[in-house]
Amino acid sequence: MSRRAATLSVASVLVLLLAVIGSFMRVPYVALMPGPTSNTLGTNDKGQPLIRIEGRKTYPAQGNLNFTTVTYRGGPGGRIDLFTALRGWLDGDTAIVPEETIFPKNESPKEVDQENTRAMQDSQQNAEAAALRELRIPLTTRVVVDGVQKGRPADGVLRPGDEITRLDGAQVTSVSQVTGAMAKHKIGDTVALSYRRGGTEQKATVKTVADPSGERAVVGIVLSDQYKFPFKIDISIGDIGGPSAGLMFSLAIYDKLTPGPLTQGKFIAGTGTITPEGRVGPIGGIQQKMIAARKAGATVFLTPKDNCDDAVAARPDGLRLIRADDLHGTIQAINALNTGNGDIPACK
Repeated sequence: MSRRAATLSVASVLVLLLAVIGSFMRVPYVALMPGPTSNTLGTNDKGQPLIRIEGRKTYPAQGNLNFTTVTYRGGPGGRIDLFTALRGWLDGDTAIVPEETIFPKNESPKEVDQENTRAMQDSQQNAEAAALRELRIPLTTRVVVDGVQKGRPADGVLRPGDEITRLDGAQVTSVSQVTGAMAKHKIGDTVALSYRRGGTEQKATVKTVADPSGERAVVGIVLSDQYKFPFKIDISIGDIGGPSAGLMFSLAIYDKLTPGPLTQGKFIAGTGTITPEGRVGPIGGIQQKMIAARKAGATVFLTPKDNCDDAVAARPDGLRLIRADDLHGTIQAINALNTGNGDIPACK
């Protein structure tokens, strides 16, 4: 055997050995890839309107207002192998990120899934509130128990989902009212609570204890403001989590409640969290979401301003980036895009 042939043989064996090792060696990384994109003006996989409004006049919508997603491979329960990670690093559509980016070390995969589900639910409520506020439709809030801390006085008395209606006899409709009333209590005081569970009003008295700092009186509950809407808005998207579809939900709700199609038939996609006041926040996976949007046919992508730098660096050909600062400004930008008049904020 020639020297060259021997070298090639040894190299082939080494490559084969590395391939075998790489296919078995699991690494603590996650591969992020473009996920499904869905038209908020269209139907879900069951053929039902993705956003359905009852009790209020709606108008026909045209075009696309697509929210975008990211899928992943890997995680504590099924880590990717070394070769998959290497291929991902070389693939422009895939991002390889440390496992802790998606799965914090102090949380289980189940807890992460639960948080993502909750984040999606919160984003839907925020989107509904933002759209109605943009339309100046009145809405009210209520105080709901998110969690009960084990071993605290409220444990065994209150449950997640209970609506706190009164504290010490005074009606409460926001978390700030509850915290303000609790600030007047001393450690060891008794608090009178009225709450609604399953449509039934109930009462309880709970003794306060010190918070971890030892300075404030608490009963051991986590509260959140939830909105009471004057009509029903139902968002059905299936098993998708996270808060990043908030902007697109709010735009679709606004479109359905106003005459004339907002998009004028254009294919617009986008992403971004949203607050009840309409402010748009940044998200993760902007590169993969833009790729998914462009492959689906989008020509315009609504981008949170804090994601603009990364978006510009990875923008697919044929995709125009419009900077989204808040709901009101984004609606104005889409109208300017349709008419050709007015400023259109862009990612630069």
